[in-house]
Amino acid sequence: MHTALACIAALTLDALAGEPRRGHPLVAFGSLAAWLERRLNAGSDAGVATGALAAGLLLAPPVAAAVWAAATLPVLPLLVLDAVVLYLAVGLRSLGEHARAVALPLAAGDLAGARRGVAALVSRDAERLDEAGVAGAAVESVLENGADAVFASLFWYVLAGLPGVVLHRLVNTLDAMWGYHTPRFDRFGRVAARLDDALNWAPARLTALSYALAGRSGAALRCWRAQAAGWSSPNAGPVMAAGAGALGVALGGPAPYPGGWRQRPRLGEGAAPGAHTIAAAVALVRRAVVLWLVLILAGGVAWSLTTAAG
Repeated sequence: MHTALACIAALTLDALAGEPRRGHPLVAFGSLAAWLERRLNAGSDAGVATGALAAGLLLAPPVAAAVWAAATLPVLPLLVLDAVVLYLAVGLRSLGEHARAVALPLAAGDLAGARRGVAALVSRDAERLDEAGVAGAAVESVLENGADAVFASLFWYVLAGLPGVVLHRLVNTLDAMWGYHTPRFDRFGRVAARLDDALNWAPARLTALSYALAGRSGAALRCWRAQAAGWSSPNAGPVMAAGAGALGVALGGPAPYPGGWRQRPRLGEGAAPGAHTIAAAVALVRRAVVLWLVLILAGGVAWSLTTAAG
């Protein structure tokens, strides 16, 4: 029951307090990562080994501290620590807040305001997006960030406790900072990117299944099976294809980026997205979270009963 209680407490904290506005540990970690990268990375001359060294230097101390805490703290203090760390790792409320910052102005006909909101979520050239493009970008962000920021954190906490959620969240942060195919980061950030891919492989597919169960199941499974492999990311493909199918909406397609237009595969099936689709995507993520909590709680009860019987 320890794991289930920590998950419930963390998501309750997130719902009540949201993401901390000041002093978030991930912000401090990101600042440290940026400082170390500037000193070790000589752009295209920096090798994969240098990037691996930087990742190791950043990851080893907090993960070791989490291992120590999980092994030595009494039950109640560890439960509190687990809940707080998991609360800091998930971002369900902030996901909804960012989505509303796009959906509300879009529904009111304020395309400029919706573009400003979506620019905070995606790397696309927001000024060149029409209404459907803005809505599609927001829905894609909600589906993918639901997998990365919510479900993967829950998965690694359930599987490996405090060290698991710490490792995943910090690796995910490094990938967001270094995982670019640019001359500066292509080699230096490769280890962080590969680690993130590996840690998200199973959670991404469980997220895709959860979206299917929480939405239009047949369409979600059909789109996952037929479309996921064509997406550039091996983990985002299943998540976004299943999510689009679950919502009954068409995503993907051509999109403007600072370097020009990119032709992307189509995902999902149905109508073009709109402001209402953004709200539907957030609701889909929340239904999937409830499904996970029910399963985690049921597993905790079953484990407690089995332990008591033994």
